[in-house]
Parts: sequence; C-alpha cells; structure tokens
Amino acid sequence: MASLRIFTFLLSFGTIFSIAISQTPPTPKELTGLWEAKKFFGPDLRGTLTIRQLNREFSAEIAGSSVPVSIHAESLFAEVKKNTLKAYFDNNRTRITGYWNQKGVGACPITLTKNTSGVWQGEVIPWPTVERAYLIIKRKSDGSTAVTLRNPEHNFGYTQYRFDHLNQDGASVKFFAADKDGKPGEMLAEGRYDSDEDVLSVYMPNRGGTYDFSRIPENGPSDIYPRGRPGVKYVYAPPLKRDDEWETASLTDVGISRDSIEKFIQVLTDTPFDSIDAQEDHAVIIARHGKIVLEEYFHGENAEKPHDTRSAGKSFASEMMGAAIQSGIRISDKDFVYKIMNGGDFPENLEPRKRAMTVAHLLTMSSGFDCDEGDENSAGYEDKMWEQTGDLYKWTLELNMVRNPGEKGVYCSTGANLVAGVVSRAANQHTATLLRKLITDPLGMKTYYQTVAPSKEEFTFTGGAKFLLRDFLKLAQLHLNGGVWHGKRIYSREWSDRATSELSLLGKKFNRKYGYLWWLEDYQYKGHPLRAYFAAGNGGQISMGIPELDLAVAFFGGNYNSDNTFTAQRVYVPRYILPAIIQ
Repeated sequence: MASLRIFTFLLSFGTIFSIAISQTPPTPKELTGLWEAKKFFGPDLRGTLTIRQLNREFSAEIAGSSVPVSIHAESLFAEVKKNTLKAYFDNNRTRITGYWNQKGVGACPITLTKNTSGVWQGEVIPWPTVERAYLIIKRKSDGSTAVTLRNPEHNFGYTQYRFDHLNQDGASVKFFAADKDGKPGEMLAEGRYDSDEDVLSVYMPNRGGTYDFSRIPENGPSDIYPRGRPGVKYVYAPPLKRDDEWETASLTDVGISRDSIEKFIQVLTDTPFDSIDAQEDHAVIIARHGKIVLEEYFHGENAEKPHDTRSAGKSFASEMMGAAIQSGIRISDKDFVYKIMNGGDFPENLEPRKRAMTVAHLLTMSSGFDCDEGDENSAGYEDKMWEQTGDLYKWTLELNMVRNPGEKGVYCSTGANLVAGVVSRAANQHTATLLRKLITDPLGMKTYYQTVAPSKEEFTFTGGAKFLLRDFLKLAQLHLNGGVWHGKRIYSREWSDRATSELSLLGKKFNRKYGYLWWLEDYQYKGHPLRAYFAAGNGGQISMGIPELDLAVAFFGGNYNSDNTFTAQRVYVPRYILPAIIQ
C-alpha cells in the first residue's frame, strides 16, 4: 500500500514537472505607444469648516477632526493636521473672513457665516495636488526603444527625468538618459511591467515615488492631447458669461478676425507633443474694450481650475503698493525701506547704501542687494530664501549690498517680496489681510491660492500663487482701465502709468525693460511701434496689456525651465494675435 502511494506521488510530481518544463516564459508585450499616470498627493481635509462657541471656548471642526480655536481680540487661529486657519470676525461677529493655509500648497480665502444654529460655517476648497505623467515610447529603426516623459504640472520630464531610451529584461524596465561623448547614458529610473494588467510602474523618488502608467488606446482620449483627442478641428464659440464681473462678446464685436484666431487656436491644437522640449500651452484668453472674446483651455486645464502663475505673482506686490497708497496708507515709492521697516527711524549705524534704498528701488529690482537669480552663489538667491524658517524680511534686510541702489537692475525675488513687507509694516497689517482688502476682494477674485512663508507668518510675493485665468487677466485689464475695476478705483492712473513705464533695465540674464515689477515689450503693428506691459512667470504665464489697442491677453503654460517659456510674448502675440486686430 505504501509503495502504491509513493508511485502515485512520483507520477504526480512527474506530471507537474513535465508541465513546468514544457512551458516557456511568455514573450513580453510591446511597450511602444502612449502611457498615462496620475498620482494624487491629497489633501486629506476638505469640506465644511464649522466654528462653534461653548461658553467662552471656541472649536473648529472639519472632516471629523475637532481642535480648539485661539481667540485674540477679533482674530482667530486654529491648526488642524498642520493646516492652519487665520481669520477675523466682522464687527457684528456674523461673519468670519480669512485664509485656510494648506500645508505645502498655499492659502485660499475662506468666509464663514453665522447660521440660525449659532455656528459659523464655510467651505474649505483645498488645492488638489496631482502630478500627471505621460510616456511616449517608440521603436527606432535600429530596433532600440526611444522614450519621452511629459509632465504638465512641473515639466520634470525636461528638468529631472530626461528619458531617452529604455532597456527591458522580462518584467524589469530601466530608463536611461541619452548617450553622451561616446559614453552610455545614465540610468535615471527603474520600473516593472505587469503584462497581465498591462501596467508599467516607474519609481521616481524625487517626484513622489512610483507612478503606475496605463496604456492609452490608439486615438483614445487623453489630456496629453491639447484638446483631449488627436486631430480635433477647432471651431470658435464666444466665451460664456460667468460670475466673475467680466463682460463677454464675440471676436467680431470688437474688431478681431474670427478666421485668424481660429487658425491660431488650430496651431496650438496641432502642436506636436512627442519631444522632450515640445511646446505645451495650457490656456489663452483675450479681452478687448473690457470684454472677454476668446477663452480656450488645453491639456485638461479648465476655467474652474487655478493655475500656478509662478513669478507673475511678483506683480501683485506692485499692485498692492499702488492700492495701499490709494487707500490712504501713509507710504510712497520714495520712502526709505529701512526707515519704514524699523518703525519710522533708521537703524543705528546703518551703512549709507542701505539708508539710500527706497521702495522704488525694490520695485525696479535695483536695490543693490547681493541678490541675483542668475547666480546660484548669490547670498539672496531665491532657493536660499525658502530655506529660512524665521522672519524673511529680516533675512532680506541683512543681505550685503554689492552696489549702490538704482545703479543696476538685477532680477531679485526676495526684493519683490520685501515690497509687500514694506506695505505691511506701514499699514501695521498682515500681508494676507492687505491682499484681500486691497486687491482680491475689490477685483472679485474668489478662488486662488497664495504662497506662504516657511514661518507661516506672512504671504510671499516671489511666485507660485495660483489663480483662475480670468482673474489673472484682470491684472493687465486693470492697468488698461487706469486703475479702475467696475467703478472701484484700486490705484491711481498716475501709479498705473508709472508702474508700466520703463524705469529699469534688467541685465545679465534678461536684458529687458522693466517697470514696477512689470515687464515691458515693444511690438510692431501696421508699421508703427506698440507698447506692451506684462506680468510673467516661468513656464509661459503671461498677463499682458497693450494700451493703444485696448487689448488684454493672458496665457498659461507648462514649459517650465525651457526656452519655450517665452513663446507667448515672442511668437504668439506678434505673429498671430496682433495681425488679427482688424479695426
């Protein structure tokens, strides 16, 4: 009986063994094609924020979390899982207005209203932190596999992960940079291919870990295409009226050729996307005579999604300065920086060059500080500013002087941020309060995210603020209106004219005309020059006004750290938009 069991076991083992050796590893599926991954990083907290009062104690509740609220006079402060609320009661304590600061993203405005139950409630709408990535994999004529990585949010396929080709060994996939000087390219990332699920997982630690790529069907929908699908034919439609204080009209109503603009948008729609430095436009909007007549979005962007404006956010400091003067705050561009920041008197033993520095020098980036964005070794280089956990204004003021104020324009982010600090000190109010009171509320800006200093004490104005396209366009339109928006004077016409006039020349890196944190450009139109001014940010963020044509245009883009960042003002405006103005 025992021998029978042994025989049966051997027979079974032999059967299993024969099956095992008869199978050969499956041939890996072809990886060529388009691949898409989306990686979500939060936020954890969203929804209705409730403030309750029980006796003399206040609490804040959101998404199942409840924390105490600190009350000082009429101000409130609460921290929920490293997100913070800073706000103020109105005179009757029926409303609370302020900001919800989302960790690592920025602060968004929030308003809470007291209801019949005696609690204050308002909606927290946090920024959804998402990274999209696309792989374009092609087979070369020599049999090797070429790879391009595209990323709309930060362009890290251009800046960090410049994939050139891949090697596949079964499930293992390795991505390499281009060969250089006869040497093999560096391996940049590794991944695993699951042939059963048809999923390619790539580990990119500097961008948040593993991205799981799914294959995009041929001609299938995807945001890698400017209009969601390949080969879309563009047909113009007038913009919709929205609750943002803009009037709308059609192109022909304001003397712009519909045919020319349709051809322009078709050019953007047909832009190739399969190279490492391909142009990537996210949105374009045009207003003439104060009315929006064109509004188009690409690569999954839309009218309700704020976009990173990068360094264009510096121009908000200039706007806030002009609005502060208009509101009666005792400050001017001729005031001395160190005197205001020291409470009205110069600090003792202050060197002469620092004594001579005025607010105008900060606004024109000619402060004289050791601060140069074209030199990573400069003491005031922006990356070093973000490493500070204390008072950013104090850090800036302690920078050495390397030239006389007004001697030379040098691009300096921390100097632009100090403009907001000067306004804050003169007004004795936080920058968060001033931005809302002087700019965003009067301009009807309801959805935005402003960057916050590492200390969480003040807003920063170096870049990174996220705004809706229509609100971003208001920056340029406000100057076309001479400082007035819907009957409200935000700043004087004199300030507007000065801020958008040539007051400095930024050399070395840019060599461009500059006003008060506004760039300047000269175009040719029907044989004569046109003056333009614009706020500009890395990647292709532009809010531009052309006074002679009563024309405002704005662009969003994803061309970060690429020469394509300048395409909107250097190519699109002169080649397509200006020729479309027919009357």
